[in-house]
Amino acid sequence: MEEYFDVLNERGEFTGKIESREKCHKEGLWHKAVAIFIINSKKQVLLQKRSGTKKLWPNMWDITAGGHVLAGEFGFETVIREIKEELGVTLDKDNITFIGASISSNLKGDIVNNHFNEYYIVNEDIDETKLILQEEEVSDIKWVDEDEIIKRVQDNYNGITDKQGCWEYLMKYFEWLNK
Repeated sequence: MEEYFDVLNERGEFTGKIESREKCHKEGLWHKAVAIFIINSKKQVLLQKRSGTKKLWPNMWDITAGGHVLAGEFGFETVIREIKEELGVTLDKDNITFIGASISSNLKGDIVNNHFNEYYIVNEDIDETKLILQEEEVSDIKWVDEDEIIKRVQDNYNGITDKQGCWEYLMKYFEWLNK
């Protein structure tokens, strides 16, 4: 099923246009994406291993969940939808905390990703053995300590995706948490 996104201008404003995922990525049209981190009471982050069939960052450890904001959606709606699709977890919108936004522009193969990214935290203890992984997206999951994530980011994203902004916002959140 083809996905459609609201097309934004370079300032993040809605243009009134809606285009397909394929066209947005082919022509580098600006659109929104979200990144979600689920953090448990031990300050561990639930990471997913991307499926080997993914076009971008196959078999790499990644954020808990994430994806594109569909036309007409708000970011927090996308968070709820993506967590349900990728991990089988139903979130309450009151448990979702917005922590920031950034833009990113990258070219990987024939995909031009021009995103206005929104970052969200969900503080929840989740039993990973009860998760239902979406096989086309996720091949594995694990809880990772804060220190390990920081070390990997500082070591040139060793073993994790190098998505612009995602990990930096998580590290800023940890700094705030540890004050």
